[in-house]
Amino acid sequence: MKLKQRRKLVTYLAILDQPVRFNPFVFSRPFLLWGLLGLIGGVIAGMYWIGLEFLTHQLSFFSGWQVIPLMAICGLFAGLIIHWIGDPGEIHLIVNNIRFNKGKLDPKSNPSMILSSLLCVASGGSLGPEAPLVQVTGSTGTWLGKLFRLKGEELRSLSIAGMASGFTALFGAPLGGSLFSLEILHHKHAVEYYKAIIPAFVASCFSYLVFALIIHLGLGPVWDLSAYEYSGIFDFGYAVLFAIIGASFGWVFIFCTKFFKSIFEKRQIPIYLKTLIGGVLLGIIAFYFPITRYFGHHEINELLLGNFPLTLLFAILFFKIIAISITVTSGWRGGFIIPLFFVGATLGLILHQLFPALNLTLAVVSCMAAINACVTRTPMSTTILLATLTGFGHIIPIFFASLTGYFLAPRIPFISSQMEKV
Repeated sequence: MKLKQRRKLVTYLAILDQPVRFNPFVFSRPFLLWGLLGLIGGVIAGMYWIGLEFLTHQLSFFSGWQVIPLMAICGLFAGLIIHWIGDPGEIHLIVNNIRFNKGKLDPKSNPSMILSSLLCVASGGSLGPEAPLVQVTGSTGTWLGKLFRLKGEELRSLSIAGMASGFTALFGAPLGGSLFSLEILHHKHAVEYYKAIIPAFVASCFSYLVFALIIHLGLGPVWDLSAYEYSGIFDFGYAVLFAIIGASFGWVFIFCTKFFKSIFEKRQIPIYLKTLIGGVLLGIIAFYFPITRYFGHHEINELLLGNFPLTLLFAILFFKIIAISITVTSGWRGGFIIPLFFVGATLGLILHQLFPALNLTLAVVSCMAAINACVTRTPMSTTILLATLTGFGHIIPIFFASLTGYFLAPRIPFISSQMEKV
């Protein structure tokens, strides 16, 4: 090869190895990395969802009294997986690692999280797959960042983008999922990780496309609450009023969880015994109130379309809160966002039955927004997620409810790692 050709080759390789200097667009090489992460996250979420649906279908044949031994055995197996393979941690650990561990999420805990959460969610635990998915896709972002030798804020941003791809795949809302992955990290300054916004948006969009392709996801709302007509300025007042009631039940849930946590932590017992006890208790609740079984993805529609008497709705509300609290504190793995939406929907139905003149959809959506914002401290993303998931076209009343729930949240956050560290 001639010297002149070699110089040209070296020049071309140098250009490929450096950022494109003469690119007239914002588009750059990091975009490809964010897109690749989104594609991987969408595949992971799609395969997880297929496995979850298959296992749920297989275990759904057990009904009546059979759910008690079934959930006990699944709890035992999930506890043994955590005991033998390792404790994957919970949402508290994810938030702490993003904030204080340079944004690094450890992929080594993924097998334990995947296997244990599949058993817990599919058997009927009152926690959803959002937390396991977020941990797996977030740690995939960390792995990909290390592979491309990213450091500092770039690595942290890629981990957050991975989390966003997991949220988006489950909720089917790229904008809401991206904001949720940022907002849940810090309760005071939601834009603390503003550099990760665009990476999160890009990864979420790619993840959504792949996930929708794998499971044939449509664009319609998951829970159809679109039948709402704005009746005047007083609707905003009603939204705030409903939100105050919703936030009060957020406090009930938090205190209920702390109560069961104190019980389970009174004695140091192996994790598999805790999950076994939790499974027995959850099975008993599911036996008497079958609609409280599972995390609520399909059960919310059953709740909205059913004609449940008022006394039964009160019982469902009470025992669903207990079921979520037991699931959280007994070592079962999963996320509590969709279960909290279920509690909010139940509360909205109760308010409508007590006062039939009230707008049903406004009451349901406001309570769903308030209780989730109160517990997770995510008012912006909760608003967008609910608008997408319910088809509720008027976003401002939801925003009023979310902000009310947020400002009525306890000073000490439920997710302890959201607390300001000095």
